[in-house]
Amino acid sequence: VQLVESGGGLVQAGGSLRLSCAASGRTISNFAVGWFRQTPGKEREFVATIGKSGGGTLYANSVKGRFAVSRDNAKNVVYLQMNSLEPGDTAVYVCAAYNTDSKTYDYWGQGTQVTVSP
Repeated sequence: VQLVESGGGLVQAGGSLRLSCAASGRTISNFAVGWFRQTPGKEREFVATIGKSGGGTLYANSVKGRFAVSRDNAKNVVYLQMNSLEPGDTAVYVCAAYNTDSKTYDYWGQGTQVTVSP
């Protein structure tokens, strides 16, 4: 499955963005999907995950209450709604498809840049 993220950009602190993770090649409903973020010099950080049918959402403590992950399997898309953005949220956001059999993230997108200005 190929994953393509979109929706990133430059936003002021307190603003909102909605990221999309569009799948092709295979239906996204076969996979749980995770969102991660990475900044230069830091390890990749888990942000959120969602189960195959939309349940089983989990969030990093740093985004809990501000971010919401959802999916539309009919459209083959997973979303990350980001509200009350902070400069510390600045990163490249990447989605990944989780293989529940092998328990690994087997497919990764290229990422979309999110920049939050003070």
